[in-house]
Amino acid sequence: MQGLPHEYLVTASADAEGTVTLGCDGLDDIQSSPPAQFGGPGTQWSPEDLLVAAIADCLVLTFRAIARASKLEWNTIECTATGTLDRVERQMRFTRMDIVATVTVPVGTDLARAERLLEKSEQTCLITNTLNCERHLQAIVRES
Repeated sequence: MQGLPHEYLVTASADAEGTVTLGCDGLDDIQSSPPAQFGGPGTQWSPEDLLVAAIADCLVLTFRAIARASKLEWNTIECTATGTLDRVERQMRFTRMDIVATVTVPVGTDLARAERLLEKSEQTCLITNTLNCERHLQAIVRES
């Protein structure tokens, strides 16, 4: 890892109608639009989708790093995140993130240790630590 602080620069541009183009130096642009809940088409990534996806992605990457540092052997991880958007004191915001993370490990692995590392990953994920909302993790460890 490079020394801190890190900076991340993205751009968003749009015409009066249509999609928003999101860009980041060295990456392919992506298109976004409002979700169906806000009258959008629901056929492209929305800011809400991207935020919740960042939580799932960060947990997976954090688990990968923690498992490597802890020398935990594992096969796969799948993470599902659900964000709840609500109105609080006349402002809309995400009030809760429910995360289900399932890790498969080789037969004979210490399942309790794998679960602890999964929980540690959620606790140290920089994206969830940045958000001001309730979080709930359901950690599932299975042998394969």
